[in-house]
Amino acid sequence: MQTIEIQEALVQLAKSSGYIVTDILPIAESGSSRKYYRIVTETGSLIGTYSTNIEENEAFISFSWHFAEKHLNVPEVLAVSDDRCCYIQNDFGDDNLFNHVQNALRGKGYDEELIRLFKMTLKQLVEFQCTGHQGLDYTKAYPSSCFDRQAIIDDLNYFKYYFVKPHQEIVFSETRLNHDFEAFADFVSQAPNDFFMYRDFQSRNIILKDGKPYFIDFQGGRKGPLPYDVVSLLYQVKAQMPQDIRDQLIDYYKTELARHISPEEVGFDIFLPYFVYLRLMQVLGAYGFRGLIQKKAHFMESIPFALNEIETHALKHPLDGYPELQSVLNQLSMLNAKYHVDGKQDIGKLTVTINSFSFKKGYPDDLSGNGGGFVFDCRALPNPGREPEFKTKTGRDWEVADYLNAKPQTHIFLDHVKGIVAQSVENYCERHFSNLMISFGCTGGQHRSVFFAQSIYDWLKDEYPDIHLKLNHIEQKFEEESGL
Repeated sequence: MQTIEIQEALVQLAKSSGYIVTDILPIAESGSSRKYYRIVTETGSLIGTYSTNIEENEAFISFSWHFAEKHLNVPEVLAVSDDRCCYIQNDFGDDNLFNHVQNALRGKGYDEELIRLFKMTLKQLVEFQCTGHQGLDYTKAYPSSCFDRQAIIDDLNYFKYYFVKPHQEIVFSETRLNHDFEAFADFVSQAPNDFFMYRDFQSRNIILKDGKPYFIDFQGGRKGPLPYDVVSLLYQVKAQMPQDIRDQLIDYYKTELARHISPEEVGFDIFLPYFVYLRLMQVLGAYGFRGLIQKKAHFMESIPFALNEIETHALKHPLDGYPELQSVLNQLSMLNAKYHVDGKQDIGKLTVTINSFSFKKGYPDDLSGNGGGFVFDCRALPNPGREPEFKTKTGRDWEVADYLNAKPQTHIFLDHVKGIVAQSVENYCERHFSNLMISFGCTGGQHRSVFFAQSIYDWLKDEYPDIHLKLNHIEQKFEEESGL
């Protein structure tokens, strides 16, 4: 379905459920193919979801109804379309736990209030794992009903095929690595798994409303072991949680778990370091697939955090008995320079990507996953390309710059662009957005578009020194960065 058709279907579903709809707004996509919309009604807002993966939809709907009966903080599914592609749920807002983590990283770090929020979240996690597990219909789980040995192998292979193999600098024997994978899976699959496993229990999926955590995106849940979700939350790589805070929260989790079952009985401490490895390898596989292959910048930006986390964990918990896997993990440090790993990544810094391009060749791709940004058409301005002396020059040459600067139209256009761009940059910084794209197009991508892209890059570098800038003159094969 086209976007307009999806919106119409969701609006109609809301209307048929008795809501008076006044607007519908798209919500930025993440790593999935699901499409989310905020449906504005006279009595408040709703979240509408569209996906053609019916089995996944059924899993979320079934789990949501079950967890609501257990009094867990999950969205209420209010309506489902006849074809099961659309459903509507109540809206908890946009304030998620990761926003609070970002604020902490920009400020004084993890404070008592943030630790309190994590403790509340872990307390609820125990309820999901133990109370939510009771009576749950796992036949609805997608893509599998249980996180078993095969699922572990699948995660390890995900890491191998989508992260290790694309990096030719990592040398390994696939036969020996597969042998280690089998042995690793044999051990980890011994962890008791008769609990609910959320699968993607990370801070972006925890919405905060009225000081309480609410939980979304559990459609990948299944029966599984306890440590996996604890690791997913506390070792979320961009959260950069200090190890002493982790240790404190793990102790708190075990205290809450003891109300249901002894942590020693399920070997929690024994299996925990291995689940850290497993989750971090799975995450790197996801970043490889979404970032290196699908070219989504959000996932590319996450790679250095994961590399730093797995290297730190390997120093504390070496993988004795898995020599080829240990060798591969040791070699990940060679990628540090490529991904600028320094252990002190700057979370939440706005990246502005500025492009010059040729309309004849098509619009630049937006690798951030935000769907694009400003595109300014320079073709109504005086064209240096028509002057014989500029044929071999570009908008970066002083002769072309002098020619354009002598035209009044140039300054009118540039002033308008600066006014529009400044408004977005300042607003995006206030709202802690991470990406903005600005593109300038002309006929050939050689003169006017290059001049204006370069001018805006230089202006932003002076006007907003705290942002990260990327300049791409696409047809000229030229790149530059600042604010690193």
